[in-house]
Amino acid sequence: MTEKKKKKQQKCYIYIRVSTSMQVEGYSLEAQRERLNKFADYQGMEVVREYCDAGRSGKNITGRPEFTQMLRDIADDRDGVSYILVFKLSRFGRNAADVLNSLQYIQDYGVNLICVEDGIDSSKDSGKLTITVLSAVAEIERENILVQTMEGRKQKAREGKWNGGLAPFGYRLDKEKGELVVDPKEAEIVKVIFDKFINSDMGADSISNYLNDHGYTKNTSRDFEVNYFTRSHIMKILDNPVYVGKIVYGKSATEKVKGTRDQYRRVKQDDYLVADGRHDAIIDEDTWNKAREKRKETGVKWNKIHDLDHEHLLAGILKCPICGASLAGTVRRKKYPSGKVNSTFYYRCLHRKRIEGTDKKCDFKPSLNQIDTDAEIIGVIHDMVNDERFEAFIRGKLDEKVDVSSFEAEREGLRTQLIQATGAKDKLMQQLDRLDVTDRHYDRKYQDMQDRLDTLYDRIADLEEKIDDVTDKISGAYDENLTSKQLCKVLLQFDEMFEEMTDLERKEFLYTLIERIDLFPERQENGSILKRIRFKFRVDYDAEAGGKVLLNENDVESCVLLTRVSN
Repeated sequence: MTEKKKKKQQKCYIYIRVSTSMQVEGYSLEAQRERLNKFADYQGMEVVREYCDAGRSGKNITGRPEFTQMLRDIADDRDGVSYILVFKLSRFGRNAADVLNSLQYIQDYGVNLICVEDGIDSSKDSGKLTITVLSAVAEIERENILVQTMEGRKQKAREGKWNGGLAPFGYRLDKEKGELVVDPKEAEIVKVIFDKFINSDMGADSISNYLNDHGYTKNTSRDFEVNYFTRSHIMKILDNPVYVGKIVYGKSATEKVKGTRDQYRRVKQDDYLVADGRHDAIIDEDTWNKAREKRKETGVKWNKIHDLDHEHLLAGILKCPICGASLAGTVRRKKYPSGKVNSTFYYRCLHRKRIEGTDKKCDFKPSLNQIDTDAEIIGVIHDMVNDERFEAFIRGKLDEKVDVSSFEAEREGLRTQLIQATGAKDKLMQQLDRLDVTDRHYDRKYQDMQDRLDTLYDRIADLEEKIDDVTDKISGAYDENLTSKQLCKVLLQFDEMFEEMTDLERKEFLYTLIERIDLFPERQENGSILKRIRFKFRVDYDAEAGGKVLLNENDVESCVLLTRVSN
């Protein structure tokens, strides 16, 4: 008798996701994983790979590195899978357009989606229709939750309650009552700020310098905050109605960027809610009104009514030669009797912080004309891309392949350890459930097992965190390689493309191309202040090295590509 031919086992991926670390019963990562593996076993499928986005929102694909990696692996036919298994459609995504686009994408490569709890199989005739309807419902549900949340915050503001977030300078937050409480020490500084602004000729810069020079400091609650006073911080205090006992809501709103699906931006609103707060005021109405009047006289509201296409191309990547902070873009406007306004743009260091390891404060005060500074930087790039040796280097970069094999091997090893730790945890829980309460050593055994469980949970959490880190490295390697190749293609046609770009496109291009630009404290004999440009693909322009562009491999200058001709 001829042996019956064995049916080939279908391969599948499983994808699991939770949006927060605290999930309702049945939606945890472990619950999803267990349910999907049991389904695959019942259907005779082989699970060849698992993708897990922990603490990731499903509102769009952006920010879900494992999901993106899964799509890449399908496109590369990495494992020859036929299905993706998900716990519910909402785990695959909540944005209807993203769900349908991703579904069409995987089906183009012969892969279908099965939503186990929803009973949906996209390979069947009714599957895609059901997915279309449910994904639209999920998106509407998400939008409704957002609207309800915002309405709840608005109502809190109407009632004079603090609406969440860190308390403004001068106050601390009573978490039990959800109300602001005056901080006496900081409140005195707020009064000094308003007094100096109203009763002297000091502006925000002068007031911040006065406070810093007289030993005033502020507490910091986040790593990126500074403990000294800056111009922008003074301006925020002078413009915040909270100090006169008011609660403001809706000064800015999130609006979708036209022409995009998932991009949003914060936009200032002219019409917003101002209500009497439950907190005590630090300054009186008369002081507030006087400050408002002076702000109208001296302050220039930033509205782009002129120079609509202007962008500060190098703001953020130009670094102060004294304190190392990023230079900001500023503008000086002169209004003529005819009504015409002439704007001149500059780069300035607005920081006045102390230099690390010294008592000296940053005193870099020059305002760098943007036209001259931009022209010098772009001139360096122009000379660089028109050198034949540099072009050869760029074309070599286009042929490079991304190698993430070591990362993938590391991740697989960690996943194996995670499976073992999870298995040990499950077996221990079974033993814990089987303990005999009449056993005279019950309490000791229970405590011993509980201690071992805690150790295993710590081990599992540590492994999951390491897997996330390695996954981010893999995703970053692919993204860096893709960005690098896109950059190289643009650089080969730099002169033509840069000329046709808008200011915003030029700024985005330069931000992608350049890591940082260092300056000399003073202009050199040739009139240049440019010291060094560090590009994002291991290339540096160094004025101190004779105006050479250097290729850096492992921080060793191994190849001189170009010597720039100095006029």
